[in-house]
Amino acid sequence: MEQDIEILRYPIGKFTAPDKFRKGEIKRQIKEIDKLPKRLKDAVKNLSAQQLDTPYRDGGWTIRQVVHHLADSHINSYCRFRFALTEANPTILPYLEAQWAELPDAKSGDIKLSLDLLKNLHKRWIILLKLLTKEDLHRTFFHPQKNRAQPLFEVIALYAWHSNHHLAHITVLKKRRNW
Repeated sequence: MEQDIEILRYPIGKFTAPDKFRKGEIKRQIKEIDKLPKRLKDAVKNLSAQQLDTPYRDGGWTIRQVVHHLADSHINSYCRFRFALTEANPTILPYLEAQWAELPDAKSGDIKLSLDLLKNLHKRWIILLKLLTKEDLHRTFFHPQKNRAQPLFEVIALYAWHSNHHLAHITVLKKRRNW
């Protein structure tokens, strides 16, 4: 039972931060981030309101909340990249993602808004990511909840994983429900 909950919670496994910079991995991870908007749009295509309001696991977010969370999270990450590229190890402002997911727009808002937002945000973010130098990718921001500096190459890996992690929440639920 405990193992089943972990599989539903982390369908692609937990994130493992890279121990060092690898150019080939960065390129692959940027491609994963780049693919998210289309893959997400395809994953939620033709789902009914009832399906969108189905949690991916007991106690988990609904598909609708996951879609809105992806937009919220990726906006925050995009801004954190810009801070790290223009300031010396800035302290970022964490946000309470679970509480954001409970706000009315995340619980009942039209997912098309977040899908469109992600599509356009990712166009701009990917332009930036592809132009980063090795030196840029080693720039950091300080994450107060983690109590450490995070290099941008690690954050790219995190968001490639994050994209696939939440996409898997949706695809696993659809498969389990035969949607």
